[in-house]
Amino acid sequence: MMDRVRNFVRDNPKTLVILGLLVALFGSTTFFQPSFRDTGNLSSIMRWVGLYGIISIGVAFVIITGGIDLSIGSLIALAGVMTPMLLVKGEPFFNSPVGVPVAFAIVLGISLLIGLFHGIMVTKLKIQPFLVTLCGLFIYRGLARAAGNDQTQGFGGQYQWLKDALVKQKIFEIVPMSFLVMIVIGVVAAIVLNKTVFGRYLLAIGHNEDAARFSGIKTDRMKIAAYMICSLLGGFGGILFVLDTNGATPSSFGNFYELYAIAGAVLGGCSLRGGEGAIFGVICGAALVQVSEKAVFFLGVEEEWKFAVIGTFILVGVVADELFRRWNEKRRRL
Repeated sequence: MMDRVRNFVRDNPKTLVILGLLVALFGSTTFFQPSFRDTGNLSSIMRWVGLYGIISIGVAFVIITGGIDLSIGSLIALAGVMTPMLLVKGEPFFNSPVGVPVAFAIVLGISLLIGLFHGIMVTKLKIQPFLVTLCGLFIYRGLARAAGNDQTQGFGGQYQWLKDALVKQKIFEIVPMSFLVMIVIGVVAAIVLNKTVFGRYLLAIGHNEDAARFSGIKTDRMKIAAYMICSLLGGFGGILFVLDTNGATPSSFGNFYELYAIAGAVLGGCSLRGGEGAIFGVICGAALVQVSEKAVFFLGVEEEWKFAVIGTFILVGVVADELFRRWNEKRRRL
């Protein structure tokens, strides 16, 4: 048991740094505002960690390959607009409401096709992932506004059972379903990344794509699969977000969510150079972002300073992670 702990500490220094920062931030905020640890607030934090954690896990697969996806927020908007439309009215494809399985299949199927499109553009046409997904950011936002006629789309009072089953219901009166869903996805993602050939190939591509290709890895297929996983989880995240809010306004729903997802993944140890990443670290990174946002509110920081303070928290985390990485590499050389 002790050997496993030592191996984990040795192999996951970035995760431990972010986990330490998370504990320190939570502890310091609780010291100044004891109500920060109240059950209601903890449940709220876990709900948001669950929602943002899912999309952070998705974008982590792309970042590990050395790519990026800036279209997550707009994809969430598209999924968030289409889900209530399909379930309540059947639009934009049908004249009457469809069932939950059909609606989910359509939304997730479109998400997969978007990921496939991204992957093909990046691998076959050799277009930079930044440009491909930046264009997607505008395209999918436009599609969301067109599909919903630029009007808010919601469930009204319907499908409360679905909202409870996937997002709102609490286990032991504190743990929301969205957090449990994220844990399940995180466990599966960790197994895929660490225990399968596919996961090892993704890490190898991120370390050195040319070397991976020369060793016989079908790098294009692996990268396409990574973008499809990212978009699939982005679309699923869009479904959960709209179930949580009960509606989506096409022009604003999902705005800046791609930045939250990327911040969570990078804070959690995914190097933007590729080749590094741990799912537990990504979850800790997403949690750090959400705890930072809540801490800002509880500490009475004025609204106009909120994003500046959150950005500072994130920057401190990134700097601490980088300094620790350099120290660890220097120690290994010695």
